[in-house]
Amino acid sequence: MMPRTEQQYEQIREQKKALILQAALELFADEGFHSTSISKIARSANISKGLMYNYFESKEALLKEIVISGFSDLTGTFDPNHDGILTTEELEYFINQTFETLKSNTKYWKLYFAIMMQPSVLKMFEDDFAKIIRSIFKMLEEYFRRKGYENPEIESKLFGAILDGLAFHYVTDPSNFPLEEVKKTLINRYVRKH
Repeated sequence: MMPRTEQQYEQIREQKKALILQAALELFADEGFHSTSISKIARSANISKGLMYNYFESKEALLKEIVISGFSDLTGTFDPNHDGILTTEELEYFINQTFETLKSNTKYWKLYFAIMMQPSVLKMFEDDFAKIIRSIFKMLEEYFRRKGYENPEIESKLFGAILDGLAFHYVTDPSNFPLEEVKKTLINRYVRKH
C-alpha cells in the first residue's frame, strides 16, 4: 500500500471537519448550545474528543464557524456580482435562494433563531452580523428608493422583518407553512410591482 499524498490527507481532514460541523449543527439545533458538550459532538461525529481540538479550539469556535458560514452563504446570494447595486433580478434570486435554503437547511435556521433568543450566545456574533446586515440594508434601501417607495429605509426594515418572520414560522412548523405561495407573494410585492 502506498503512503497517502498531502492532497489525500487534506481531503480526509476536510471530510472529518465536515462531519464535525454537521454533528455539531444538529446537536446545537436540537439540544441547544449550552446543553451540547464537545464530548457529545465527538461521539456523534464518531471521532475522539482529543481529535476535535485539532479542528476547533473550542465549542464557541465551532458554533461561530457554523453560524457565520451559513449566514455568509445566504447573504452572498444577495449581490452576486458584488457591485453594491441591487437589481430586481438579484432581489428575486436572493428571495428564491432564501426559500431554497430554508427547505434544504432547516436545522441551520432552527439554530439561527435559537441563537437570536439567547443574548449570551448572540454576543459571539453581533459584530459579524452587524457588518453583514448593514451593507444589505444599505443596498435594500437604495433599491427601494430607485423603485419609488415612499420611505425606503422603513421598507428595507419591513422586508428584513418579513423574511425573518416567515423563516421563523417555516422552521417551527414546516409541514403547515405554505412556503411556495408566500415566496410568490413576496416576489410579486417587491420585485414585480412598482
